[in-house]
Amino acid sequence: MSTLQGKLRSFLNNRWLVFVAAMWMQSWAGIGYLFGSISPVIKSSLGYNQRQLASLGVAKDLGDSVGFLAGTLCEVLPLWAALLIGALQNLIGYGWVWLVVIGRVPVLPLWVMCILIFVGNNGETYFNTAALVSCVQNFPKSRGPVVGILKGFAGLSGAILTQIYAMIHTPDHAALIFMVAVGPTMVVIALMFIIRPVGGHRQMRPSDNSSFVFVYSVCLLLAAYLLGVMLLEDLIGLSETVTTLCTVVLLFLLLVPIVIPLLLTCYFDEISPAQESLLPVPQKEGAGKSGESTEQHEVILSDVEDVKPKEVDLLPSLERQKRIAQLQARLFQAAAVGAVRVKKRKGPHRGEDFTLIQALIKADFWLLFLSLLFGSGSGLTVIDNLGQMSQSLGYSETHIFVSMISIWNFLGRIGGGYISEIIVREHAYPRPVVLAVTQVLMAVGHFFFAMGWPGAMYIGTLLIGLGYGSHWSIVPAAASELFGLKSFGALYNFLTVANPAGSLVFSGLIASGIYDHEAEKQAHMHHNTRSLFGRMLFGAQLHDEEPLKCEGAVCFFLSSLIMSGFCIIAVILSLILVYRTKIVYAHLYEKPRT
Repeated sequence: MSTLQGKLRSFLNNRWLVFVAAMWMQSWAGIGYLFGSISPVIKSSLGYNQRQLASLGVAKDLGDSVGFLAGTLCEVLPLWAALLIGALQNLIGYGWVWLVVIGRVPVLPLWVMCILIFVGNNGETYFNTAALVSCVQNFPKSRGPVVGILKGFAGLSGAILTQIYAMIHTPDHAALIFMVAVGPTMVVIALMFIIRPVGGHRQMRPSDNSSFVFVYSVCLLLAAYLLGVMLLEDLIGLSETVTTLCTVVLLFLLLVPIVIPLLLTCYFDEISPAQESLLPVPQKEGAGKSGESTEQHEVILSDVEDVKPKEVDLLPSLERQKRIAQLQARLFQAAAVGAVRVKKRKGPHRGEDFTLIQALIKADFWLLFLSLLFGSGSGLTVIDNLGQMSQSLGYSETHIFVSMISIWNFLGRIGGGYISEIIVREHAYPRPVVLAVTQVLMAVGHFFFAMGWPGAMYIGTLLIGLGYGSHWSIVPAAASELFGLKSFGALYNFLTVANPAGSLVFSGLIASGIYDHEAEKQAHMHHNTRSLFGRMLFGAQLHDEEPLKCEGAVCFFLSSLIMSGFCIIAVILSLILVYRTKIVYAHLYEKPRT
């Protein structure tokens, strides 16, 4: 009996159980991706026009990205309490919207509806923050894969929830709003005591690599399965029975990763967190023995940065380490005899724990933020305008591209975390170099959209989806490495502000403004042609009251080229960050010499 209780306790404290539970929660957390499905119901039920509906969309984007309160509460409250607040916000916000739509409560003014949408969607920031904070702390040596997988499931949640709603097959379209209000709330409340830092995991485990390979395999299978089901539903249609069967298979695939903590608990002797916390932490070569010497060593390292010649950074790894060790030894000797006075820098050094205020005065943080702003902002512009882009190029089935970019977004988040982890772990090179590569791919994707060549929509969707998704696995992991884990929630939620800021400027001003300008030019040309034709035949003008619509590659030619230029700027910023942080990553990840 005691053995069974010990196994159960070990299972509940297993960090892989926390990770799997976070994956399940993230599968329901991307409620903002369903706004395109619930907005027609709101529009028809409340009699809104397109401008009023766009106001609700802005409120949704702000609620999805403004997570300062969530980041702060995740630092001062237990994570279960923060998750409960997020679940209640989701239930109250979208639940009240559902009651308004079905007529159970009086219709509210538009500004109140915007507040409800903001509150409901803001609950997602609590889910994202709690999942990332707990799992990054549980897997500090595997931040790339962890962030990539969790953000990937958040991006895929729209497709998952859509498939579950298709299984319900109800004629009441308002039921989707009810599912958005109740479904995530129930899942989060069921898992909120599991998702937490379990502590003590400072070292890689032998089972980690095989476990991550298994999770990646499930993710790829899940993405391929969803893409196949979407294509079948779009092309040939599926019966109610087949749709239900497909959804059951989907839920089974989501449950499969639970075998990892089960196997680790039942068949492998994992070191408990309490035991691991007693193990000695691997010390870097030359580290001090005592707390005092360690502090002095860190100060000496900062002084080495001041006196080190710039050409040292260009030397091969082993030679660079040797030169830095020589400089450090001379500084130690000089400090011991009083020849130099070791000065302490105010605040933490890169790679240590920063507060948000301390990070905001660092150039590296703003380089990371601006790179994310230009890169993800240009990608979100495509996502927001994908329907009009495909229509302008003559495609009638626009939802196919929406489904495809959702899958590529998911794979970009998974792949970005995986590849960047190889770069930092095998080569001790800065993670943002992978960000620069994906931004180059996005620049090429925007160029394809600008040219409007045959098949450009497919290639552009692929490149933009992969590049946009990779931002949300690489940037949070890089922020945790450069600025620490102590205030990771606040740092992460500040970085997410780049998304609505980029969307507001790039999509709301640049892309939409150019589109309307080209549409007006085409409307005037058609109007003049039809007026001349009317005068010739009927002696009167024909009035064209159709809404503005642009056709041809010219509609997004200039805006796509501008987005491509923004991606090039993002590449330059990322490469500057790589140059500035090479020493930091070498110190964090370089393996000690034997």
